[in-house]
Amino acid sequence: MRGLILDYGGVLTDGPEMAGLPRRARSAGLRVALLSDAHAVPTEFRGEFDVVVLGGAGGVRKPDPAAFRRAAEMLGLEPAECVVVDDLPVNVRGAGAAGAVGVRHTDPESTLRELEILLDW
Repeated sequence: MRGLILDYGGVLTDGPEMAGLPRRARSAGLRVALLSDAHAVPTEFRGEFDVVVLGGAGGVRKPDPAAFRRAAEMLGLEPAECVVVDDLPVNVRGAGAAGAVGVRHTDPESTLRELEILLDW
């Protein structure tokens, strides 16, 4: 895996370990995108990502697989090279339909454990 695509609300807002994910992934050499249906996120988060896609930019929104393909493409990667973390099952299914590996975020401990396995951290 070479990329990580993260949702904002419900994922990055779930405590300091989750908020630190973009920095941790980038320090491990991964390309990192924020893909959120929100129209805005705190300014301090924007600098943590290689790519920020908000509010259905490009005409597609999650859970449409095209939204995940577009985020991967903007990272310069194929969806199959990316792990997507989202708290909504429908979005995880959309990521899988795009060819990415989807991780459903339910709590920081289980998400981080799964990412450590998938990303070999």
